[in-house]
Amino acid sequence: MKRKSLLVLLTLILAFGTVLAACGSKNEGKGTTTDNNSASEEKGLAKDQVLRINLSAEPPTLDPAQAKDSQTNTVLKFLYEGLVRIGADGKEAPGVAKDWKISEDGLKYVFNLNPDAKWSNGDPVTAEDFVRSWERALKPETASPYAYQLYYIKGAEGFNMSKDANFKGTKITDFSQVGVKATDEHTLEVTLENPTPYFLGLTAFYTYYPVHKSADTNDKFFTDYKNMIVNGPFVMDQYAKGQKIVVKKNEGYHAAADIKLTQIDMSLTNSSASELQAYKSGQLDYTGAPNGEIPSDQIPAVKAELPNEFKATGIASTYYYLFNVHEAPFNNLKIRKAFAMSINRQLIVDKVTQGGQIPAFGFVPPGIRGENGEFRDEHKDDYFKEDVTEAKKLLAEGMKEEGYTTLPAITLIYNTSDGHAKIALAIADMWKQNLGVDVKTENQEWGVFLENRQNQNFQIARAGWSADYNDPYNFLEMWTTGNTNNDPKFSNEQYDKDVKDTVKTADAAARMTSFADAEKILIQDEMGLMPIYYYTNVSLTKPYLKGVQLDFSGAIDFTRAYLEEK
Repeated sequence: MKRKSLLVLLTLILAFGTVLAACGSKNEGKGTTTDNNSASEEKGLAKDQVLRINLSAEPPTLDPAQAKDSQTNTVLKFLYEGLVRIGADGKEAPGVAKDWKISEDGLKYVFNLNPDAKWSNGDPVTAEDFVRSWERALKPETASPYAYQLYYIKGAEGFNMSKDANFKGTKITDFSQVGVKATDEHTLEVTLENPTPYFLGLTAFYTYYPVHKSADTNDKFFTDYKNMIVNGPFVMDQYAKGQKIVVKKNEGYHAAADIKLTQIDMSLTNSSASELQAYKSGQLDYTGAPNGEIPSDQIPAVKAELPNEFKATGIASTYYYLFNVHEAPFNNLKIRKAFAMSINRQLIVDKVTQGGQIPAFGFVPPGIRGENGEFRDEHKDDYFKEDVTEAKKLLAEGMKEEGYTTLPAITLIYNTSDGHAKIALAIADMWKQNLGVDVKTENQEWGVFLENRQNQNFQIARAGWSADYNDPYNFLEMWTTGNTNNDPKFSNEQYDKDVKDTVKTADAAARMTSFADAEKILIQDEMGLMPIYYYTNVSLTKPYLKGVQLDFSGAIDFTRAYLEEK
């Protein structure tokens, strides 16, 4: 989703950036805007500062502790603010924290909160709000899918896993033993398990957002927009399920002077054709990824018709299919490999997606930092090759091992989207033509799809992953045993060791070697998933819309955008 933040590492030369949700970036992790004008260069602001965008799926939640997708990330960024935010230059800027100090050993962070930071009901945002919110995200009963992003904090993993019988570490039941405390109303002290140079940027990520204390007693806080108390640059004004979401400028926001937009109207339609038509007719100011979609078959025509509004930007994200490695027939390695080797990725990106995507044979995308340059340049994704003849052979061997004369019925699920549908149909046709296998394709509403995937109610499922921060760890940690984003429940002891070894050393070369060893296990040895392509962000932006920020991962920030006179 996602879904985020960026820090230039001095020791490991890493860069951290905001997500979501979420390829192939060559911008060195720098944040970018859709234009070259900054707020200080505004020319003729339009009187009507109402931005109109589309969300191609309804956000499954508005709870920062439950968020895990790009749509939710887009909306939460309007409503909440963390300790820091990511500026247009891709670097950390003051958010709720006006400044901070980091100890020489990199283990202790002291954040000084802005006394002008307020909740939308007028309450001050306090250090205790962060302590309580992080505790809430880490409580086992909350079941936050991103609780592990807080594990950098001392004792956080032990607290989150305190009720897990299989957890081998030190369990903590008293949250006061976790390394976060409010030393006074406006001072937050955080102690880490290990030096983590990208931790500062992580505090801009939605799992780290503060939540108002009334959420603990109001069971409608996140489900009825009228009950929401937020601290971000906008407040919820309307929410008509399946139709639209409207947010209005929060006049009480401590940096309200930086916010030019008075309102943001978000339509909710999963038809990319309808979205593009709305843009062309002037009903939308922005269309495309990550919150919307341009029909893939229209991309060449749109690029030619609107060259000054069209952009295809490389971002650090990967599009892939998940195999349920615990369900027939994909509990067989040879069958998984046969399916992965029998499709033509170049044909998919050339004829189906048509957005300049790059065929993927690994999981870590271009744009992610390695030892000295990009990880993908230093460690090639040559873990397998497309080979229909070999795929047929592997399929026959796998079927023989399982005692199949014919394969069990197979269904590929994907969330409702014209683009996902076209990719699914193309790949299913390749499997039919190359392997003689019939695969049923099934689209599902976003929330239902996520629930089915998380509950392992699938055989093959579409997926995508955008960088939360610029390090291979963000892409490879999720496949460790027990990770809450490990939907197929992939598990390999050596893989776990290789990934966890990277946390124990500051040696950049050793870290990258361990990452490469782990990725080899995931793809070459186990084919735990099927890489398809590395994303690009394809979008159209009206010439009068300025200041939209797209980071290296593909996450988008409209909060500092503004509209010039047409």
